[in-house]
Formats: sequence, structure tokens, C-alpha cells
Amino acid sequence: MNIHEYQAKELLKKHGVKIQEGIVADTAEGALEAAKSLNASTGTSWYVVKAQIHAGGRGKGKVQQTGSNGVVLAKSLDEVPEKAGAILGGTLVTHQTGPEGKTVNKVLIAQDVYYPGESETKEFYVSILLDRAKGCNVIMASTEGGMDIEEVAEKTPEKIIKEWIDPRVGLQGFQARKVAFKLGLEGKAFKDMVKFIYSLYNAYVSSDSSMFEINPVLKTSDNQILAVDAKVNLDDNALMRHPDLLELRDISEEDPAEVEAGKYGLSYVKLDGNVGCMVNGAGLAMATMDIIKLSGGEPANFLDVGGTANAETVEAGFRIILKDPNVKAILINIFGGIVRCDRVAQGVVEAYKKIGNIDIPIIVRLQGTNATEGAQIIDESGLAVHSAILLKDAAGKVQEVLS
Repeated sequence: MNIHEYQAKELLKKHGVKIQEGIVADTAEGALEAAKSLNASTGTSWYVVKAQIHAGGRGKGKVQQTGSNGVVLAKSLDEVPEKAGAILGGTLVTHQTGPEGKTVNKVLIAQDVYYPGESETKEFYVSILLDRAKGCNVIMASTEGGMDIEEVAEKTPEKIIKEWIDPRVGLQGFQARKVAFKLGLEGKAFKDMVKFIYSLYNAYVSSDSSMFEINPVLKTSDNQILAVDAKVNLDDNALMRHPDLLELRDISEEDPAEVEAGKYGLSYVKLDGNVGCMVNGAGLAMATMDIIKLSGGEPANFLDVGGTANAETVEAGFRIILKDPNVKAILINIFGGIVRCDRVAQGVVEAYKKIGNIDIPIIVRLQGTNATEGAQIIDESGLAVHSAILLKDAAGKVQEVLS
């Protein structure tokens, strides 16, 4: 589960990570009040207005309606409402949102931490994530902060620092010091970076997160180490242990079809193709998408109804898939292990009749327990539904209906 920058920073701060202070607002007037409060608490006189959406690249992104960037600087209190108003309610398009963009409902009014001082400011990149190949967490860091880390990794991979953490002993002092040393820090900044890494790792483990990305981590001109931005992804499977973190979920940032699928216990991911998929099991879903590709089509979605498919879940799956105007056919691919194929077939027939007016071809491939009985139910239903038992038959029918 993704959370907003302001929520991520609050989480980091609770675990002792130093952050760029800020206050969230959802109106231009509220942004002004936030700036006044920030001035009183931090003494800042310049303010950074930051769009809050679940996507990166906000600083380079553009608000369609006003042309404003997603992250802008206000050099006085008077500028804050105008800058915030040019972002709030607009559609922000970045390289991660796609051309459709995302609506900005909130902005973060943050203190300007790029103030002049005795030494130069410097931006770094620090992240923590799970290395599945090695079975342990890894700290990734780079001196090239503020840039797309993918570009850095592609063009200058030698600038990516990696430190793997043995889960049996946790982060060791020498490892945090090694990262800070490789970042070229010394003195107070070195000590602050070591503390920063320790606190960041503690926050990552304590919240059962799957990724922390801080880009940039800033060394200020007075050698403080601060998280200026924060991207946090929480492990969905661990949220049952963190009801407080589950409350941070912003459904408005998620795909409506995926939200609806979740209500029925369905796993759904929208894709860009023309053939809808309904399967039971993630592995079978991947194989089904391969079949569609080999048949000359493109998968329109990943939809796993799980091992207890019934009329209700099948109907919900149908409705979700049919909301995509690009879908020209639906392939239902079910392996009857836990669930019987005849039960799934009956569910398909009932759902089809209940929805009505389905004007695209549907292919149902059933294999496993009572597969023959299931195919018979489909064939004798009188509906425009094609049955198949073998995988190659299903592929052939997909190719047939698309041609």
C-alpha cells in the first residue's frame, strides 16, 4: 500500500528520522494558515508547495489546467495561496502517472531547507528494500540524489552503493558507517547520516514496509541530514498488524476497479489489452496472459478470483472486466481443484443471466474436477458462451473471436 509524502514523513519522524517539516492543506486558504504555522515553528520565510499524489516526478510534472509544476517555491506568505491554488484540484501529469494524470486533492506546505550557510548543500539518495534473491534487506545509496535512480543505475552504476543486512543480526554500526563514508561525508554530517540510516532502518522494519525511498536526503549548509522527500510502500500482507497504518490508505489514489475488486476478495490489475481474463490462481493467470498473447490478442487485465469461485465472485469479475471499453472478448480459465468446475460453470451462467446484454464473446475453459460436467452446463445454457477443456482449444477460440 502506497502512502502520501506527508504521511511517510510523519511515520519517519515518529522513529527519530529528521525530516523537512511541513503541514498538509486541501485549500488555498488552508495552505496560507499552514505556512503561517510553519513560520512560527521553524522560522522559515520561504515555503515549498508540494502536490500530494501517489506518483513520482512531481517537480517536473505539469498541472494540465494551469501549467504549474507539482512542486513550486513560494518566496513569501503572500505567494503561498496563489501557488497552492494553481495546484489544488488540477490534474498533475508526471512520467509515472501516464498521460491521464492524477487529481491533486492536497498539498504539503514545507519549510525551505536550502538556505545559505557555511558549506554547500548536497543531495543524496537512500532507500531500503527487500532483496528477494539474497533473502535479506538491502540499503541502497548514491551521491546522485534528486535524480531518477534508474537513470543513475543505467548510466553510472558505480555510483550505486549497496549494503545487505543479515536479518538474523539486523543493521550493524559498521554498516551504517560504511554507507556514510562511501557517500563522502565527514564530521557532523557523517555522524548525522549514521543516525539517519539507523533510524530509517528501524522505521522500515517496525512498519513492515516493502520499500522506503528517500530522494533526496539533504545535507544542509549547516550539516544537518534531512529527508526532503519520502516514498513509502507498506506490505499489504502485514497491515493486519498495523491498523493505524491501514488508516493512511487513500482510496481516491487507487484504480476504482481495483478498489471494487478488493471488496469481493478479488485480485485485479488493469492492463492495456483487448481480452479480459478471469482465472483462479496467480500462476494460471500468468499462463493465461501468455495464451492470449500467442493467440494474437493482448491481455486487458489480471483477475484472480481465488479458490472459492461462485456466482457472486464471477458476477463481480464480469462487471469489473466489462467496465473496460477496450475489452473485445473474455477468457475464463479455471482449474477445478478446490472448487468444482460444474460449480464455476453454473456461476458463469447465473452471472451472465443476471448481468444481461453482454455483447462480447466469452470463452470458458474448465479443467480438473467435474470439467466435463461444467462444459456441458455451458454448452446447454443457450447463452453466447463458448466452452473449452484443453488449453489449445481455448487459445484457438480466442483467436477465432478476435479475427
